[in-house]
Amino acid sequence: MGIKTYNPYTPSRRNMTGSDFSEITKTTPEKSLVTSLKKNAGRNNQGKITVRHHGGGNRRKYRLIDFKRNKDGIPGTVIGMEYDPNRTANIALICYADGQKSYILAPAGLTDGMKVMNGPDAEVRVGNCLPLEKIPVGTQIHNIELLPGKGGQLVRSAGLSAQLMAKEGKYATLRLPSGEMRMVPIACRATIGVIGNGDHNLINIGKAGRKRHMGIRPTVRGSVMNPNDHPHGGGEGRAPIGRSGPSTPWGKPALGLKTRKKNKQSNKLIVRRRDGRAIK
Repeated sequence: MGIKTYNPYTPSRRNMTGSDFSEITKTTPEKSLVTSLKKNAGRNNQGKITVRHHGGGNRRKYRLIDFKRNKDGIPGTVIGMEYDPNRTANIALICYADGQKSYILAPAGLTDGMKVMNGPDAEVRVGNCLPLEKIPVGTQIHNIELLPGKGGQLVRSAGLSAQLMAKEGKYATLRLPSGEMRMVPIACRATIGVIGNGDHNLINIGKAGRKRHMGIRPTVRGSVMNPNDHPHGGGEGRAPIGRSGPSTPWGKPALGLKTRKKNKQSNKLIVRRRDGRAIK
């Protein structure tokens, strides 16, 4: 999918870019596979803001994606490539031989009319989903399960893929897009290929209003607030933080503080962290 530019008839249009949607072949979603999406603008059941910077945005329907891919042995045909407003990746509409339809994440190279299969007997081909034990070492994969049967949880964003590095005993070793090396049970499933829409990260938003259309409200820096509003606030001119380290508006350490539990159970499955260090 390519990137389109705009004529600069306003200042915000000068550097704005967008997707040309050249891969999209179906413009309306499948009615049986969408559900309404309730907005709460970051408020809890008491009406208090618990997540800042949420609110507004265009109305959108949620597409029900098949992350489990557990319909084994039945071939499916791609009947449409669609835009999904809820994620960076595009989605593909699949019609199985028994008439059932479902959405999957669209890998690069998948087009209308192509066949996909799920299960241990499927070929190692783009769009097919099979257990890690059946996938050759070195293959690029996405939509990876962490627990067998739970559905894909890793590597689901546009342009990403993980690489199967090794298989030993009950575990397979993966290199994730972050650089982390991690072991995953070999019975977990993954989909072959790289997720499409790889140019997504090249899009320039161009104007503030476009962010508002996405449901993202403005973020104000703490250093420009008053001291009663933020620990970074106050002072004459551009004052430094004035504390031992950056803080949240509520005085808790921020920007770099590690919050992962030291004794987290899955630490034993991480071979190498994304910063290159071995896990302790």
